[in-house]
Amino acid sequence: MLRLLQIEFQKLWLNRTSRILIYISFVFPLSILILSSIKINFFGLFTIDLSETQIFEFPYIWHITTFFIAFFKFFFAIVVVSMIGNEYSNRTLKQNLIDGMSKKDVILSKFYFILAYSLVVTALVFVITLFLGIMHSPSADLYFDTIFNGSEFILGYFAKLLTFFSLCLFVGVLIKRSAFSLGFLFILYIAEMIFYALTKFEWANEETANTIFQFMPYTSLWNLIDQPVIRMANVNNPTEIMATDYAVHWYEIVIALSWTAIYIFLSYRLLKKRDL
Repeated sequence: MLRLLQIEFQKLWLNRTSRILIYISFVFPLSILILSSIKINFFGLFTIDLSETQIFEFPYIWHITTFFIAFFKFFFAIVVVSMIGNEYSNRTLKQNLIDGMSKKDVILSKFYFILAYSLVVTALVFVITLFLGIMHSPSADLYFDTIFNGSEFILGYFAKLLTFFSLCLFVGVLIKRSAFSLGFLFILYIAEMIFYALTKFEWANEETANTIFQFMPYTSLWNLIDQPVIRMANVNNPTEIMATDYAVHWYEIVIALSWTAIYIFLSYRLLKKRDL
């Protein structure tokens, strides 16, 4: 595993564009630290100081950071689809096979890198969230149960990264070209949203649509961490918050990780059948 991980890391590190994108994908999560100190002035009428609201306190902070930082995953998605695209354009894939790597090793090396990256970024988000929560929560509330209440969002965040990057890997293997792969990912998202809307408003109802589409590629990712906007708006109304289920459920993680296994398996099968 370590040998395959090292091989993939060296390939990406020698590529200047990939190296810059990896840097960016690590730096952007730190932007949540800046957000916590922003003061919004509404035309001089009144000012909202986000640091004085409760959204950066435990347990809300776990939900806030994991949801918003997850949007930065698209920077590394470019790296993932490029891993395969560069293999074909630079002919390094064929050379690796000549040097003794199997096609299984090729896919595993890329998956191991995705797994390692997801773990490192998740650890970074965990540290950032813990720091923000401790800085903004009342000292009287800083005991173990309060601090880690809601920390399951970190697990949901990790599953979201791992599954999405595995999807990017599969699409990269399927299409070969980086630009077309990114376009296909976007088209797939739009198509799923259209079919969801049709099922919800034309063919059935919202309950049926949610039941079916919880198993779909993008919706299963979205379901891992629900949007926190309503929760943020009702942060001073605990009754309203308790009436809504924001938790990360075990079956949502199972669905997402099942897709991860499917993407990696299909990537291997495609590469195995392909004449290089």
